[in-house]
Amino acid sequence: MILSVMHPFIEFGFMRRALVACIALSLSATPLGIFLLLRRMSLVGDALSHAVLPGAAAGYLISGLSLVAMGTGGVIAGLSVALLSGAVSRCTPLREDASFAGFYLGSLALGVTLVSLRGSSVDLLHVLFGSLLAVDNPSIILVSGIAAGSLLILAVIYRPLVIDAFDPTFLRAQNRWTAPLVHGIFLILVVINLVAGFQVLGTLMCVGLMMLPAAAARFWSIRLPGTLAAAMVLAVVASFSGLMGSFYLSLPAGPAVVLSAAVLFFISILFGPCGGLFRSRGRFSGGKEKA
Repeated sequence: MILSVMHPFIEFGFMRRALVACIALSLSATPLGIFLLLRRMSLVGDALSHAVLPGAAAGYLISGLSLVAMGTGGVIAGLSVALLSGAVSRCTPLREDASFAGFYLGSLALGVTLVSLRGSSVDLLHVLFGSLLAVDNPSIILVSGIAAGSLLILAVIYRPLVIDAFDPTFLRAQNRWTAPLVHGIFLILVVINLVAGFQVLGTLMCVGLMMLPAAAARFWSIRLPGTLAAAMVLAVVASFSGLMGSFYLSLPAGPAVVLSAAVLFFISILFGPCGGLFRSRGRFSGGKEKA
């Protein structure tokens, strides 16, 4: 049975490359999703995933399906939207979430328009939904490098990032420059990981692997280190099961991975030991019976 499960990854190189790329994203993107949830910025990840589209589309118009050009354009566009949204929210009465919404909707429309100017509907689908099974060695090197760098930087800023998530006033009282610096580095990490995910899962799917395991992990641990570990494990499980489903059921690989993450999210809601619906009912019923 183990051989039948592992057969696609033993037999086919494209399945192995897809799995390696997904595992790298699982280890680097999901911790960022945890901190987005802690900072009540869960929808910002979705906004930034759309914000990278015009930059990637501009790179596509200039160099075709070039990994370097589209990735560089995506980073520039994503960081521009993040900085502009933050500036607008600080200088005007508009809240940051509304500012992000306005910029990302405009970015999404601009990106689709740019791709449509030169490419076909197939090219547009490739940019929006990715091509997970077509991941090549340069893409794996890029994604793995981004994952390793992200984990290293996250380890460096971990303590101030945790303080900023739970008690930002205390962090600002210690040093008024620390909080904006940590926030800026954090947004840069989110954008870079979304660009790495865009190379694999597309702009519309990459945020799913970042946020769904992070949200599901809340039901498996009440401590932050345990939540981070649970999110990574859930993301790896979703990647493996999604690729298996895409191989045996002839499903598109990227959406299958995100759909697997969504299934794990709903399972966590129902059966998670830390607040799952059925576990909560069981404790309540047990307490009532004892009373």
